[in-house]
Amino acid sequence: MGLLTLVEDRPTPKAVYNWRVYTAACVASWAACMIGYDSAFIGTTLALPSFVEEFGFAEMDPADLNLTKANIVSVYQAGAFFGAFGAYASSHYIGRRKSLILWVLIFIVGAGMMLGANGDRGLGLIIGGRVLAGLGVGGCSNMVPIYISELSPPAVRGRLVGIYELGWQMGGLVGFWINYGLQETMAPSHKQWIIPFAVQLIPAGCLLLGAFWMRESPRWCLSKGKREQALKDLCWIRNLPEDHPYIMEELEAIDAQVEHDRLTVGPGFWKPFLALKHRKVQYRLFLGGMLFLWQNGSGINAINYYSPTVFKSLGVTEGFLTTGIFGVVKCVLTFVWLIWLIDRLGRTKLLMYGALGGSLCMWYIAAYIKIADPANNPNPSGNLSSGGISAVFFFYLWTAFYTPSWNGTPWVINSEMYSQQTRSLGQAFAAANNWFWNFIISRFTPQMFSAMGYGVYMFFASLMLLSIPFVFFLIPETKGIPLERMDELFTIKPAFKAHGVLVDRMKENEEVNLVIRDEKARADEHKEMA
Repeated sequence: MGLLTLVEDRPTPKAVYNWRVYTAACVASWAACMIGYDSAFIGTTLALPSFVEEFGFAEMDPADLNLTKANIVSVYQAGAFFGAFGAYASSHYIGRRKSLILWVLIFIVGAGMMLGANGDRGLGLIIGGRVLAGLGVGGCSNMVPIYISELSPPAVRGRLVGIYELGWQMGGLVGFWINYGLQETMAPSHKQWIIPFAVQLIPAGCLLLGAFWMRESPRWCLSKGKREQALKDLCWIRNLPEDHPYIMEELEAIDAQVEHDRLTVGPGFWKPFLALKHRKVQYRLFLGGMLFLWQNGSGINAINYYSPTVFKSLGVTEGFLTTGIFGVVKCVLTFVWLIWLIDRLGRTKLLMYGALGGSLCMWYIAAYIKIADPANNPNPSGNLSSGGISAVFFFYLWTAFYTPSWNGTPWVINSEMYSQQTRSLGQAFAAANNWFWNFIISRFTPQMFSAMGYGVYMFFASLMLLSIPFVFFLIPETKGIPLERMDELFTIKPAFKAHGVLVDRMKENEEVNLVIRDEKARADEHKEMA
C-alpha cells in the first residue's frame, strides 16, 4: 500500500462517491465560512482608524484598551463554549439538520444586533451580539463535523469533513482581506467599519437556505427508530437502490452499532452522560480535548485574533496587507491538505510532521525578536531589515507546517472517534474544549505580548514539541476505518500499530464474507435448478 493511497474498508461502488455527498458537505460547511470569517475580521476591524475614532480607543489607557479589545474578542468564544454543549441537546431531540437551522438563526440575530452599534450607543450591542453569534457558531461547530462524518463513505471521510476546514479558511481569507480593501478604497467613516460586521450575514444566509435542501443523517434516524426515513436518506446520499448489497451491508453495520450502544450505553438524553463513567469514553474525551489544547497551543488563534499585534512584534508596519497574505497561504494549503493529504497520508503523521516543523519556525522567530527587538528598534529607512524579512519568511513557513496539520485534523479525528450514542456528546465536549482554549488565548494574548515579548513565541514552540509524543503514543490512525469499528480501533495497543492491525482484520473479514456470499449464491442456483 502506498503512502498516499486511499483506504477502503470494503469494495465500494463508484456511485457512492457522488455529487450529493460532496454538495451536502459543502452546504453544511457554510457554517465554517461563517466561523472563519468571524475569527478573522474582528482583529483588523478593531484596528481600523474609523472604529478607533468612533469608540474613543485613542483616548483610552493602554491597559484599559487591551482589556476592552480582549473582551470584545473573547465573549464570542465564551458564547461558543455554551453553544457547543447546547447543540448536544438540540441534535438529540430534533436531529442534525434542524439543529443547524436553529443555531444559524441564533447567529443571524446576534449579527443583526451588531449592526445597531455606534459611538453614541457604545460597545454594548457589539458585545451582546458577539455573545449570541458565539452561541450560534458554537452550536454549528458541534453539528457540522458530526453531520458530514455520518454521511461520508469511510475512504473519503477525512476529505469531506475537511471541506468544513476549507470553509473555515475561505471565510478567514475574506475576513483577513476585507479591512485591507476598505482601508485602501474608503475614507474613514461609520460605513467603513460597519460593512465587515454586515458581511457576517452572507454565509449565515447561505447555510440557512441550503439546510432546507439537505437530508437528515441516516445514523441519527436509525438511532431514533426511523428506519424508513434512514433507508430513504441513505439511498439518496449513496445514489444506490434500496436492495443494493452496499446499502444492505451499511444498514446492517449501523443497526449493529445502534443495538450495541443501546445495550452498553442506553437510549435517551441522559444515558450518554452515564457512559462517562466508562473508562473508554473518558479516555477518548481526554484525547479529543487534548488535541484542541495542542492546536490552540500552537499560537494560531493569537495570530488570528491579534494579527496586527503579532506583525508589529516582527517590525512589520503594513499589518493589514501581511495579514491578508497570511490568509491566502492558509487557504491554499488547506486545499492541499483536503485533496491530497488527510485521507492519504493520514491524521497522525500530519500532526507530528506539522508540530515539528512549526516548532522550529517559532524558535527562530523568538530568537530574532530577542536579538533585534524590532518593535523598539525600527529600521530608520522604514523598511524591514534582512533579519525582519527572514522572520516573516519563517512565519509563513510556520503557516505552511501548521495549516495542513493542526488546523483541521483535530476536527476530523473528533468527528469520527465516538460511537453513535456518544458521538453528539463527545463532539460537544470537543467543540467546547476548542472554544475554551480559544477563549483563554484570545482573552490573554494582549497581556502575554506585553509581559512576555519574545517569550510568547518560545511558549508556543514548546507546546508544539510536546504534542509530538502525545500523538505518537496515544492517538491511533483513523483513516479508512468505518465509524462502527472505532471502538475496536481504540482497544488495540500500542496506538501507533492499531491502524495496521485493524485493517488486516477487516481484509480477513471481507474475504470470509465473500466466501459466504459465493456459497449462498451457489446454493440459490441449485435451488432454482431443482
